[in-house]
Amino acid sequence: MQIEGKTVLVAGTGVSGLAAARLLNENHIQTILYDSNANKSKREIYASFDEIGDMQLIFGELDDAVLDSISLAVLSPGIPLEQPFVQKIRERGIPVWGEIELAWYFEKGTVIAITGTNGKTTTTTLVGEIMKAWREKVFVVGNIGLPYTSQADKTDGDSITVAEISSFQLETIDAFRPHISAILNITPDHLNRHHTFENYCRAKFDITKNQGISDVCVLNYDNEETRRFGERQKNTETLFFSRKQSLQRGICLGPDHDTIVYRTANSSQGIVKVSSIQLMGKHNVENVMAAVAIAISMQVPVEIIRRVVCAFTAVEHRIEYVCEKNNVKYYNDSKGTNPDAAIKAIEAMVRPTVLIAGGYDKKSEYDEWIAACTGKVKALVLIGATAKAIEAAARRHHIEDVTIVETLEEAVTLSAKKAAPKDAVLLSPACASWDMFTSYEERGKLFKAYVHKLPDGV
Repeated sequence: MQIEGKTVLVAGTGVSGLAAARLLNENHIQTILYDSNANKSKREIYASFDEIGDMQLIFGELDDAVLDSISLAVLSPGIPLEQPFVQKIRERGIPVWGEIELAWYFEKGTVIAITGTNGKTTTTTLVGEIMKAWREKVFVVGNIGLPYTSQADKTDGDSITVAEISSFQLETIDAFRPHISAILNITPDHLNRHHTFENYCRAKFDITKNQGISDVCVLNYDNEETRRFGERQKNTETLFFSRKQSLQRGICLGPDHDTIVYRTANSSQGIVKVSSIQLMGKHNVENVMAAVAIAISMQVPVEIIRRVVCAFTAVEHRIEYVCEKNNVKYYNDSKGTNPDAAIKAIEAMVRPTVLIAGGYDKKSEYDEWIAACTGKVKALVLIGATAKAIEAAARRHHIEDVTIVETLEEAVTLSAKKAAPKDAVLLSPACASWDMFTSYEERGKLFKAYVHKLPDGV
């Protein structure tokens, strides 16, 4: 679909929506920027644009005249497709894109796209660092925090875009075709948005729907959903990685169980030692394997891959070491926004742990996560909308030291009191942040601030 000379509606005035509107506006495409919140400030939004041009700004209800004037709608990822105004747009046969599809329209380089329930940010960041060590022009974008649309116009035939893609963003792709895609794992998440696990899986798998035989899809052999998908995948080349199995072809551990190797039908090449990786936890070995598989598929020299992997440290908010006070270590895993991610954080702990958890209700189940806490978590301090549901799960699994508090600051103070020397305090909520915070980043930064405020001798 050609959008030049047409009118495009951009829905949402957050970071993603503003970036999409700015991209369209700078390319002289007639744009209507829309937000259903009638109380938004036009002055603040207009201030974020260097030039407004002919862009219109509409708040509140969308009337039929506006809907009849547009040829395309671009949705911010936080807007569900079930919204009434979206349904009206679709009933008129108007295409609905997301930020990823709009950015792809302007993309001129090679794209690597990474999705999965957990590990996306760490893997995307690591792949970005590997690509930057290899090539001059690399953009790391998407769900990682920098809107893809803010960088798409800067790409060229020599550039590489590494994009973290969420299931929300994959709902609205059309022609988007990465050269390398990766699905790291799939476990139940965002069921409040997708309603069923099958719908959630379908959204993730759609990252490959436009790929061809010259493209590559990197998949986790150890995850049942991605393994089955890979075994029936025919449209593209599949490259598996596995921490648990010895693969005939793909990325796995060598006979010493300490070397990540790349195997083909005729060879086995050592890439990097697991003991040289600075990231905590077995799940991060999988993230490194995925990054290695992507880099190998891009034909990056092994010495560059090895050097970058060995130097790479944890990203902010993902089992991030904060500090040690009174011989208690504090870790920020605010990005652990679902039970499976929180299980991985618990598994990475090597000390008795006081766990701070709870938050926005995404209709997740907590029993498997709480079962993983048994024997490792000495106390649970809970906050947010899910606190009572998590407390009930904890009682079912005979975890008795459970306290619900009102604020994160209270949780930090109480956890410090419950922790003994040589213990750890871990923020790993297993829930999204939206009931109490604007984002998991805000939650993590506040946690770190409260930890640093703790006096000695608490």
